[in-house]
Amino acid sequence: MLVPLTWLREYVDLDVPLEELAARIHTSVAEVERIVRRGVPDDDGNLDLYRAGRVVEAGKHPNADRLQLCQVDVGEGEPRQIVCGAWNFGAGATVAVALPGAVLPDGQKLEQAKLRGEVSKGMILSERELELGQDHTGILVLEDGPEPGTPLADVLPLSDTVLELETTPNRPDLLAVYGVAREVAALFDRPLEPWPGSDPERAGNEQVPVKVEDPEGCPRYIGRLFREVAVGPSPPWLRARLVSAGMRPISNVVDVTNYVMHALGNPLHAFDRQKLADGRIVVRRARKGETIRTLDGADRTLDEPDLVIADAEKPVAIAGIMGSENSEVGESTAEVLLEAANFEPVAILRTSERLGLRTDGSNRWEKGVDPYLAEHAARLATELIVELTGARWLGEIDVKAELPKPPVIRLRPERASALLGLEVSPDQQRETLTRLGFEVSKRFDVTVPTWRARDVTREADLIEEVGRFRLDEISFTLPLRREMFGRLTKEQRLRRLVEETLVGAGLAEAYTSSLVPNDPEPNAIRLPEPLSADQAVLRTTLLPSLATAVERNVDAANDEIALFEIARVYLPPADPRPAERWRVAGILEGGYGRAKGVVETLHATLKLEPRFERGEHAFLHPGKTARTEAGFVGELHPARLGGSWGAFELDLGDLFGRVPDRLAYEDVITYPAVRQDLAFVVPEEVEAGELINAARAAAGPELRQVEIFDVYRGEQVGEGKKSIAFSVAFQSPERTLSDADAAALRQKIANTLAERFGAVLRSGT
Repeated sequence: MLVPLTWLREYVDLDVPLEELAARIHTSVAEVERIVRRGVPDDDGNLDLYRAGRVVEAGKHPNADRLQLCQVDVGEGEPRQIVCGAWNFGAGATVAVALPGAVLPDGQKLEQAKLRGEVSKGMILSERELELGQDHTGILVLEDGPEPGTPLADVLPLSDTVLELETTPNRPDLLAVYGVAREVAALFDRPLEPWPGSDPERAGNEQVPVKVEDPEGCPRYIGRLFREVAVGPSPPWLRARLVSAGMRPISNVVDVTNYVMHALGNPLHAFDRQKLADGRIVVRRARKGETIRTLDGADRTLDEPDLVIADAEKPVAIAGIMGSENSEVGESTAEVLLEAANFEPVAILRTSERLGLRTDGSNRWEKGVDPYLAEHAARLATELIVELTGARWLGEIDVKAELPKPPVIRLRPERASALLGLEVSPDQQRETLTRLGFEVSKRFDVTVPTWRARDVTREADLIEEVGRFRLDEISFTLPLRREMFGRLTKEQRLRRLVEETLVGAGLAEAYTSSLVPNDPEPNAIRLPEPLSADQAVLRTTLLPSLATAVERNVDAANDEIALFEIARVYLPPADPRPAERWRVAGILEGGYGRAKGVVETLHATLKLEPRFERGEHAFLHPGKTARTEAGFVGELHPARLGGSWGAFELDLGDLFGRVPDRLAYEDVITYPAVRQDLAFVVPEEVEAGELINAARAAAGPELRQVEIFDVYRGEQVGEGKKSIAFSVAFQSPERTLSDADAAALRQKIANTLAERFGAVLRSGT
């Protein structure tokens, strides 16, 4: 939301420093993304070099066919000679002039120059050069021109400061300059100006035929009729205001609808009434297969749940989203039907998402617009249309269902102080809420204003309203805990242990969305009404989201990237609800070996023995993936992410299920171990993990350690076979093992492996 300060100050008188204003808004209202200064720099007297000038003489440049040589009176007695490349004006026109030394909006400093042999002592400006609009085809001519020499800043909004706010979805009232002004007035205890706009005298009482067939989808529809409309460019002040708010000026009628939407937060639409069949409006659901060509030139097929604005024959707008080409206001328009309505949010959201069509209007409707706002918007728009187009306002209709009544909530002042951890007197609480537009009775029954009715629904919400205006008074220390209830469960304690272990292993924790555009699981749960195409599916695995985060870090040229995430996944349900499972996943540079080391460290922390077997995973390299009892560890396929990246994903429920409830102390063995290396030739398909498990079973507890240190394939072992070398340690807690004891254990292992896998002992030392 872009909020020009000149616009904001029309609704609330402010004389506080910009930095203080931005800081207070950022803390208590909405995040201030940035502060943008647009237009002519207003420092060091620069604005004094911009003046209104009257063209005394204008003629062809003697040395250039495309240039004019002008004499311009800028209030200095003698006119200035200025060379100009535009031809849309002549003698007698009042124009915008920048004198030598002026700094232009793009930072360029204007100097006196000689153009084709003639001196130019200034510059006649277009609206784009002043950042008042995008028109650069001709210079800006000031209608009803001021006297020569008048400071241009007195005539045009040359400079402005714009606050860019990041508003939250629960605050549609902040998608309006007046809504932000209401908050600022409350923050600084300044008076808020009344609702802008007043109805001019109506020139007639014509009928405006409007029928609402779906009052649930359109609880209110105000239609106003205007005749003798002169469509043309908007005045510079209006074009500049729209540009500052991030919108493109089009024509006076369309600009008025956009201006009112940004000012008050209620989207409007203007129809060319002569293009409406029978001149009537019908608000209804679309008929299956109906089509409409919207203002963006696209042909769109409608569905039965879509709410449309139609005339007697066809749809002329997708309600709350976009109008049609066959009813738009153009240069030939002489009659306008203004729509100031209210639409139910969910229907607008569904249609917008289904059609992939989002607009400034739909963005507001889908968050919920105050149904009482339509009349204020209609009033301001009517005043501006009559003023700017010379139109006659001839008729009005207000079709409405029973509008919702403002909710009433009981507030306990002592409860507010207890929750905030700050003593706020009842009178202070009453004052804060009243400044925000709430009505507070003596018993603290609080009537919520209609523009906050969707957001403030319970006592805690009222307490939040009080608290956000006193955030700078709240201590940074936690309140003293006098009692303690409950304790962490085993799963919670183990999850924290996993976090600490992974951080200690050098990984950084990441947080990614549970909603993804797609998922490798074909039966993954798809949301029936997703907010966007990128948030359509509940994920069944953490690795893809984590890989996206890694890619962003790679693109940002970060190094030593190692991320992990602990979060839920949502597996296809056996009943209507999804199966929610806690998982831990990680991706880090260094390939399979480093990821396996992290998994082994995690198992060691949990006092578990890891088992690795050859496995497959849709996100991992097919030849470099191992399966464990709780998940997978492997290497990302280079096609998914360039370089050597190790990855793992483990199911914490499966992992924690194996964690012992008690750890039994085992005395340190003081007798020395007998260490040997064993190499077995086995068929290629035999996995090393199977050999280790069989060796442990054969030798029993006296086989204290077994590790693989080499795998060999070649002519010496034969085709289809491989040699796997183990390092083993035999040790007894009761005595020192002899060479004969070690040989007997080695023979047990050899016999078992030969029997189960056809293994041949190649060497043993």
